Amino acid sequence: MADTSITTTTASTPAAPARANASGTAGRTTIDDTVVSKVAGIAAREVDGVHSLGGGAARAIGALRDAIGQRDHGQGVKVEVGEKQVAADVVIVAEYPVSLQQVADGVRSSVARALEQIVGMEVAEVNVTVQDVFIPGDDDEDDDKKESRVA
Repeated sequence: MADTSITTTTASTPAAPARANASGTAGRTTIDDTVVSKVAGIAAREVDGVHSLGGGAARAIGALRDAIGQRDHGQGVKVEVGEKQVAADVVIVAEYPVSLQQVADGVRSSVARALEQIVGMEVAEVNVTVQDVFIPGDDDEDDDKKESRVA
């Protein structure tokens, strides 16, 4: 697993005095890939029309984690982090009857904006895979339709 490194340095030239970063201290900041995944996952979930993230198995495991209070915000997100750029692949479940293209575009915009603003890296690409469509009430209706065969 690679880490994202953002290096802040101070330098002086004859024309300009030395400048420090906001804290006044030079140093190195390392942002772990899991943090980048979480930022992307949170941004994707904020888009209207996104029901959940991840494939079937990931959602099943996610439901178990949610039940014990340990939600995985990076679920359904895979990132590749370079020195200056980041790329993300996001798998979503969209709500019916939203426009799938509009939801995918919204996810792409939201994730790119969050990665640029929060992580501070240039976004090379954000790929969105719509893996399923959630139909509200579909699970509930099946239970109501089944009648008991015995009294």
